[in-house]
Amino acid sequence: MNKSESPNETAWYRLTAEQVFETLGSGEAGLTSEESKARLERYGYNELTFKKRSALVRFLMQFGSPLIYILLASAAITSALSLWAGADMWMDTAVIVAVVIANTIIGYIQEGRAEASAEALLKMMVPNATVVRDGREVVIQALELVPGDVVILEGGDKVPADMRLFHTKNMSADEAAITGESVPVTKHTDPIAGSGTIADQRCMVFSGTFVTKGVGQGTVVGTGEHTEIGRIAKLIKETEKITTPLTRKMEEFTRFLIVAILAITILNFALAIWFEYSIVYAFLASVSLAVAAIPEGLPAVMTMALAIGVTAMARKDSIVKRLPAAETLGCTTVICSDKTGTLTKNQMTVSRIYSGGTDYMVSGVGYKPEGEFTPSRMSEEMIGTLKVGYFCNNAKVVGEDGHAVIGDPTEGALLVSAMKAGIEEIKEDAGSTQGGSIQRLDEVPFDSEQQYMATLHERNGERIIYVKGSPERVIGMCGTRMTDGSIEPIDRRVILEKAEEMAEEALRLLAMAYKVVPPDRISIDRNDLTDLTFLGIEGMIDPPRDEAVDGVRMCKSAGIRVAMVTGDHVTTAKAIAGKLGIGTDTERALTGDDLSRMSDDELYEVVEDVSVYARALPEHKFRIVKALQKHGEVVAVTGDGVNDAPALKAADIGIAMGITGTEVSKEASDMILADDNFATIVAAVEEGRHVYNNIKKVILYTLPTNGGQALLVIGAILLAPFLILFRDCLPLEPMQILWINLFDAVALALPLIMEPMEKDLLKKPPRDHDERITDPPFFRKVGLISIVMAIAGFAMYYYHGMHIINGNLVVGADLAELLRPAQTAAFTTVVLLHLCYVITARSITESAFTFNPFSNRWLLAGIAITIITQLTIVYHPIGHAILGTESLPLDWWGLIILFALPGFFVIEIEKWVTKRFRRRRGD
Repeated sequence: MNKSESPNETAWYRLTAEQVFETLGSGEAGLTSEESKARLERYGYNELTFKKRSALVRFLMQFGSPLIYILLASAAITSALSLWAGADMWMDTAVIVAVVIANTIIGYIQEGRAEASAEALLKMMVPNATVVRDGREVVIQALELVPGDVVILEGGDKVPADMRLFHTKNMSADEAAITGESVPVTKHTDPIAGSGTIADQRCMVFSGTFVTKGVGQGTVVGTGEHTEIGRIAKLIKETEKITTPLTRKMEEFTRFLIVAILAITILNFALAIWFEYSIVYAFLASVSLAVAAIPEGLPAVMTMALAIGVTAMARKDSIVKRLPAAETLGCTTVICSDKTGTLTKNQMTVSRIYSGGTDYMVSGVGYKPEGEFTPSRMSEEMIGTLKVGYFCNNAKVVGEDGHAVIGDPTEGALLVSAMKAGIEEIKEDAGSTQGGSIQRLDEVPFDSEQQYMATLHERNGERIIYVKGSPERVIGMCGTRMTDGSIEPIDRRVILEKAEEMAEEALRLLAMAYKVVPPDRISIDRNDLTDLTFLGIEGMIDPPRDEAVDGVRMCKSAGIRVAMVTGDHVTTAKAIAGKLGIGTDTERALTGDDLSRMSDDELYEVVEDVSVYARALPEHKFRIVKALQKHGEVVAVTGDGVNDAPALKAADIGIAMGITGTEVSKEASDMILADDNFATIVAAVEEGRHVYNNIKKVILYTLPTNGGQALLVIGAILLAPFLILFRDCLPLEPMQILWINLFDAVALALPLIMEPMEKDLLKKPPRDHDERITDPPFFRKVGLISIVMAIAGFAMYYYHGMHIINGNLVVGADLAELLRPAQTAAFTTVVLLHLCYVITARSITESAFTFNPFSNRWLLAGIAITIITQLTIVYHPIGHAILGTESLPLDWWGLIILFALPGFFVIEIEKWVTKRFRRRRGD
C-alpha cells in the first residue's frame, strides 16, 4: 500500500542516470538495509491493492433491476390471492420466486468483474528480484522494492517495478502488453528529450514487461500503484461498466410497463367502486388485471434467448461473459481494434527481399515455414541473402509445424524465410564433429551502437563471415555486391534508395553481407569487417491476418466502421491499415502526442473522421472510446494487452483475444475470441443481430397476449352495468390468467427464440441504438392482437354464458358455478388464439406463408404440447380442480376455433398492408 506520493510523477526518462541517483538519494551501490526499511514505511509495498464489496452487498444489488421488480410484484400478487381471496396459488408464487432467484444468481456471478480484472494484474507482479543492498547483490521479495533500489536484470526476467536504466548491454524488452509495440524494444541509458510516450522511453523498463535478451541495471522509480501497471489498474477500477443498449431499452420499457400497469389497475379498482361493486370483488378484479398485464415469463425468456445466443456464439469461437453482450454486437457501429495480435499475428514475417537488383515478394504469414517466392527463380545472391539470415542467427523455430520461435522475433522471421526456400542446414557450435554441418566458430553479438551482428563459420574447410544489420551500417562496410552470381563494385546510392522505398512500407530492414577469410581464421577480427560483399536486404513486418482483411471488409458491408488503435509507430500503423482496408489514403492519422495535446472537446470534433491512432497510451484509448460514445456510437473494443484493459471495460462491448490475450484483458472484457480471429467478430455480430430479432419477436408475442387478457378484465368491469347477470363474474379467473402467462412463456414464447437466422443480416446497417422496443408499428401490432383477443374472449364468454343462464337460471343458483363452462370456453379461445398468433409472430415483417413451416421444430413441439395440455385441462378432473375449468360440449369447438383464427389472419393482413404502404413510399 502506497502511503505517500511516489516520486514516479517525475519524467525520469529526461534525466541522466546521475540526476536520477541525486533525486532519489541513491547510487550504483544501491540502498542500505536501514534506508530501504525507512522507504518501505514511507512508500509502502510494491503491490496493487483493491477494495472489494462484500458478497452480501453484491447479492442484494441484484434486486435493483426493473425486471426483478416485475417478478417480485407478480409473486406478491399471487401470494395476496392465496391469503385473502382463497385461491391456492402458492405453487405459482414459488415458481415466480424461483425465477427471481435464478436471475439474481446469474447477475451475482457476473458482478464484480472490475475487481477480477484488476486482480488479474497481480499475476503480472514479480515474486522476487535481484537487488544491490549494502553494496552486494541479494535476492528479495519484489513487494519489498522501494524507489531508489538498484535492480539487476538479464534475459528472461520479468521486470519487477518501473525503472530508469543506468547500465545496459545488448538489452531488449518485450513491452507489447503495455505499449502494443509488436517487436522487442532495444534499451539504452541515454536520456530522451521531449514528452516521449511510454513506447519511446528506451531508457526505461516497466513493471510486468519481459527482458528478451542482454543484461542491465536500473534504479527503481515507481512501485505498486505508481507504476504503469498501477495506473492501468486505477483506470480499470475507476471505469464504470456502461449498460448495454438492450438493457437500457428494457429498463425504459419495464419502467413504462410498471407505471402503465399500476395506472390501469388503480383505474380498474376505481371504476369497480364507482359501479358499486363490493370492495372484495373490486380488489379481486384489479388483482386479476395486474396478473394479466404483467408478463411474468418475459424476464426468464429473455435470459434464455440471450443464453441460447451465447451458446451459438461459443460454437463459433466467441465466448460471451455477460449475457446482454450477446445482443450488443448486433447494434455495434464502431470497432476500435488493437493492431498487434488482433489485426496482425504478432509474429514478424519477411514479406519482401531485395537482392541482385530484383524485388522478391514472400507469401505466408507468421512462423509457419510455408510460403512462396515471386519470382520463383532465385539467383545465387538471393540464396546467399537467405543463408546469412539463417546462419547469422541465434533464434530457434520449435514445434512440429514451426509455429513458435525461441529468441528474438526478428531473427525468427529470418529463419522462417530461409526455411520457406528449403534452407535448413545443420548449425553446430564450435567443437562439433557432425558431418555435413556448418560450424559456428565465433560471433560478434548485435549491439545498438554498432548496429550489426557477425558470425564466423566453417564448412568443408572454408571460413566465411556472415554479417547482418541496419542497411546504412552494413552497406557502409561493403566494397562490392553480388549480381547474377558475379561480384561487381557496389553502388551505395542505388541500394540505399531501395532501402528507403522499402522502409516507406513500414518494413523493418536488415541488410546481409559476407566475406571469405583465410582458412586459419578462428575468430573475427574487426579488420575483417571491411570490404564485405553485399547480398541483399530482407524486409519484415508484423503482417495482417488474412482473415482480418476479410473481417474488415465484411464489417464495412454490415455498416460497421473499424478503427485501429495501436501503440506502434504511425508509419507502421498506416501501412497495416492500408493493407487491411481501414480508413483511406488521405485520411488523417493521430499519434499519442496529438492526443495528449487535444482536449476532450477537440478529440470529440475529429474522432468520427479518424480511423488510425498510433503510439496510443491506455488513457488515449479510453478517451477515444468515450468520445465515440458521446457521438452516439455503440463501440466495441478489441485487444489483447494490459494496455487495452481500461478501454475494454469502458466500451459497450469489450472483446479480448483468447490465445494471445493477457489475463487482465480477458477479465476486463465482455467477450473472448477463442481463436484470436478478427473475422470471428463478424460472425458474432450476425448472431447478435439474430438474437435481437428473436428477442423482439418474443416481446411482440408476449405483450399482446398480456394486453388481451387485461382488456378482458377491465372490459368486464365496464360492461357490467349493461350485463347485470355477469356482474360478479370475470371472463377469466386469476389462476387461469397466470397459467396462460407462465405456460405460454415456456411452450410458445421460448420456442420463438429458436427461430432460424434470417437472410442478409450482415447486409443491413446496425439498428439505431436509440430505437425503442415499443415503436409505433410495434404498438399497432400489440393493439390489434390485444383487441382481437379481448373481442374473441368476450364473445365466447357472453355468448355461451347467455345460453347457460337462459336455460338454467333458478332462484338461489350459484351463478359462478353455472358460468364455469363459459369461462372455460373463453379461456380455451384465448389459448387457441395464442397458437394462431405465434405462427405469424415468427417474423415481424414477413408473411408466415413465405417461410418453411417446419423450420422451427421447437415451435411445432410447443404447439403440440399446448394443445394436449389444454385438452387435459378442459377434460381431466385435475384441470377442473386446479384451474376451475369444465368439460366442453364437442359442438362448442367449431365456434371456438373460428374465433381463434383472427389471431393469425389479422396480423397477416397488417403485414401485407404495411408492405404495400412502404413500397408506395419507396422505403
